[in-house]
Amino acid sequence: MNELTLTGCSLTLEEVLAFETGGRRVGLGDDARERMRASVAAVRRVVESGQVCYGINTGFGAFANRRISTGQVAELQHNLVRSHAAGVGEPMPAGLVRRMMLLKANSLAAGYSGIRDEVVETLLEFINRGVVPLVPRRGSVGASGDLAPLAHLALALIGEGEAMFEGQRLEGEAVTAAAGCKPVRLEAKEGLALLNGTQASAALAMEGFAQAARLYNAAVVSGALTVEGLAGSFRPFDERVHAARCMPGQIVVAAQFRSLLTVSEINGGHVDCDRVQDPYSVRCMPQVFGAVRDTLVHAARILSAECNGVSDNPLVFGDDVISGGNFHAEPLAMIDDFMAIAVAELGSMSERRIDLLVRKVNPHLRMFLTSEPGLESGLMIGHVTAAALASENKTLAHPASIDSIPTSAGQEDHVSMSLWAALKLLDICRNTSRILAIELMAGALAIEAQRPLKTTPPLEAVYARVREIVPLVRGDHRLDGEIRGLSDAIADGVFDALLPDAASLIPAADPSG
Repeated sequence: MNELTLTGCSLTLEEVLAFETGGRRVGLGDDARERMRASVAAVRRVVESGQVCYGINTGFGAFANRRISTGQVAELQHNLVRSHAAGVGEPMPAGLVRRMMLLKANSLAAGYSGIRDEVVETLLEFINRGVVPLVPRRGSVGASGDLAPLAHLALALIGEGEAMFEGQRLEGEAVTAAAGCKPVRLEAKEGLALLNGTQASAALAMEGFAQAARLYNAAVVSGALTVEGLAGSFRPFDERVHAARCMPGQIVVAAQFRSLLTVSEINGGHVDCDRVQDPYSVRCMPQVFGAVRDTLVHAARILSAECNGVSDNPLVFGDDVISGGNFHAEPLAMIDDFMAIAVAELGSMSERRIDLLVRKVNPHLRMFLTSEPGLESGLMIGHVTAAALASENKTLAHPASIDSIPTSAGQEDHVSMSLWAALKLLDICRNTSRILAIELMAGALAIEAQRPLKTTPPLEAVYARVREIVPLVRGDHRLDGEIRGLSDAIADGVFDALLPDAASLIPAADPSG
């Protein structure tokens, strides 16, 4: 496997998302090294000249007006890392911490942060040798960067933190030893360069995007299965209807439904039925799913830019050191909230379709898809679970980015809450995977109830895949294991391959760079 070379300007979202499964080593490009060394030289000139620059020879936040002597510059950086390691809660998953390290290293490689290439090399050794710092999930408000999470990462680099290595928890200098390195002795600006940045929020937002994309694919597949389970009409997916609306996502989604809803014995058996229109949760799937798709495409554009974004402060441009606000994670918080709303809508609409399946809208089905109505409850409580999760999603989908709470004695008086936005997006994704699992269970039972008629060839493949994961069991039985099995399969992308013509949600890279 070829090495992934970080340049600070060429990392793609596809590479970041595939990083954990690709097994690639990571290295630092020569051009990046040169830029980093030039920025370090500029920082050293600032220190030697006595010029006052924030974070180099001043305190931080509300202490920005406190001058630090030249002899205390290194101590200032170590104190910063120690004091900011105030995160709480369960550690982030190892894969997300590795992604965070990759994004941080690439941001520093851009050469605007005044940090030595040796520090980034240490970070890359952590990645390449599988040393994963323990980073608590909570403690960032998403402005001045993800200070607490990144402080725990930096603490491991200086030999004072904790990490997992080959299944064991290590502390202190044992962490850097496992990476084959000595503890980093920070110089001017370097602690701040490691802590300032949005990499924790970005790593989680990218995970939310990846999960949302899989949920979108599963929703199209499960929705199409429900159309057949309800003996619904194929007419609402007609190409002419969607061309008239001019919405790009809607047009793509309708085409995906047409690729699933082809020739069907079930559909052919009700051409003369008296149902004029299907309910909105069935008929309007292209319109709603199209809006979800367009939301995810927009999110992918923002996340693609973030892969090579520099969110440090201050930034070094030659001998000009400028304090700005690139650490503010509002772009990430907003797209997290946007994706949260979109995914919650997938779950909400799925819950409505489950309701239609279990309450005999299709006269060929029994109430709650039971074998013996009354004696058995069937999917009665499966639907209740879906309703509970859909309701929980509505609360979680309340935007985090519209909240702000001042910190640092008012110096940091507007924050993004991006980390919380990403965390609750992941909760919504988990809930929605379970709702869609229940819809797939109900849809498969509805297809089974209409045998010997067959559905379309693509949906027969979907039915078969569902039955591989959840074998048909007649009569009442526990449902929790079946929900979990299908939910895990959705989260793993099992149903992606069952959606014909599933185009990538990530826009093609601009060849001009």
